[in-house]
Amino acid sequence: MHASKIARWKSEWFGNVRADVLAGIVVALALIPEAIGFSIIAGVDPRVGLYASVAIAMVIAFTGGRPGMISAATAAVAVVVVPLVRDHGVEYLFAATILMGIFQGIAALLKLNLLMQFVSRSVITGFVNALAILIFMAQLPELNPNNEGVTWLTYAMVAAGLAMIYLVPRLTTAIPSPLVAIVVLTCLSLWLGSPVNTVSDMGELPQGLPFFMLPDVPLTWETLTIIAPYSLTMAAVGLLESLLTAQIVDDMTHTGSDKRRESAGQGVANIVAALFGGMGGCAMIGQSVINVTSGGRGRLSTFVAGFALLILLSVLGGIVGQVPMPALVALMIMVSIGTFSWNSIPNLRVHPWQSSMVMFVTVAVVVATHNLAIGVLVGVLLSGIFFVQKVMHMFEVTRTKEGETATYTARGEIFFGSVARFEAALGPESLRPDPADHVIIDVTKAHFWDISAIGALDKVVERMRMHGRSVQVVGLNEASADLVDRHGVTDRTGVEIGLAPHP
Repeated sequence: MHASKIARWKSEWFGNVRADVLAGIVVALALIPEAIGFSIIAGVDPRVGLYASVAIAMVIAFTGGRPGMISAATAAVAVVVVPLVRDHGVEYLFAATILMGIFQGIAALLKLNLLMQFVSRSVITGFVNALAILIFMAQLPELNPNNEGVTWLTYAMVAAGLAMIYLVPRLTTAIPSPLVAIVVLTCLSLWLGSPVNTVSDMGELPQGLPFFMLPDVPLTWETLTIIAPYSLTMAAVGLLESLLTAQIVDDMTHTGSDKRRESAGQGVANIVAALFGGMGGCAMIGQSVINVTSGGRGRLSTFVAGFALLILLSVLGGIVGQVPMPALVALMIMVSIGTFSWNSIPNLRVHPWQSSMVMFVTVAVVVATHNLAIGVLVGVLLSGIFFVQKVMHMFEVTRTKEGETATYTARGEIFFGSVARFEAALGPESLRPDPADHVIIDVTKAHFWDISAIGALDKVVERMRMHGRSVQVVGLNEASADLVDRHGVTDRTGVEIGLAPHP
């Protein structure tokens, strides 16, 4: 066992060194404008987002459960903390991020990652498509001719960048094509002195290294009541996006991942980020797609992304500031195209309409609210409604009569959604055209799922007995009989089938 763990550790870290290093550098360059933009959204200095991206990426490489996935500062978390920063300041943001990490650690202990089992494939597809649309929409300001620095040259450079990204792999895969596009367009921009927007126009890049610091907030109950609601929301949003992204990277790489470890790893990474002056973050599907498509597969690619970002900021800040935004816009457009599930369009003709509706609603809510968590929750709720509706109709009751005995045979699932139909199907025997004195309710091919179902059975039996019929319930399986023993009022069945009745 010990040897297998060492072998897996070596594989995750050093099984793909060259590709992981190059992919990590590409991701680091793509993280810079994103982190600056998210800092602006949150209302904090750009270094808060950049330092967070450095810390989270480097730490999650060790603690995360999904090798090759990129985590850093994200818009999903930044949007949540806007009121906190505005009303209380950045120090409270750091404190809230530490508590966010603690909540995520608790979620891992409680195995809340298992809740992802309730997220259907249609919701995941909607999540992916919505994110692809949002990534593309985020590039539109850099393509708007009414904005400063956007000229015909911007469009030419974006087109050239896309051409290199898609054509270079046909010539060689030794170097990731996005890295080639960024380097070539940066050199071309510097040589021509092109009047296009650069990374430095997004915001001032920090100088020097991040340093350890504790949040300067009073350790009081009042502080906790201020930050706790934000921390809980940040933790939930961060875990939701991280676990969904992990599932997507699983599908892209045809490998598995440890979702519980990922939940705990996100918590550790966020705590460390806050202690070094960073905001909270989570997994980033866009950068994860860049990493995977650039050849990154192992933990080394994630670590290099954070470490390269640190070097770029502390040593090469002047050069990085000259990277033209059209090069990064081309990169993100590639990400948008690669992220979108194009198969979902022809699948509309063959998938059930309910699945397509769930996908459409998830996309619409995410795009309308720019909140991935709300979109996914709405999609899950709608999936649940459709599932309940489907199961409700997987149920029937037939009646046969022999002499003075009527037998009602129930088939299917009896739960809160089908109890009304169950009660109606076993209507008062006295109102039948050919009423029988004795009634048998045969549930051999049925299953009672909850106390609502047991309540319905009680109601039916009691109603028939009140009208002078003798009633016998037969065929309860062990689980259904157990529910009757626990919660039934009219009949206790445990003794009849050999089970000890519950007190």
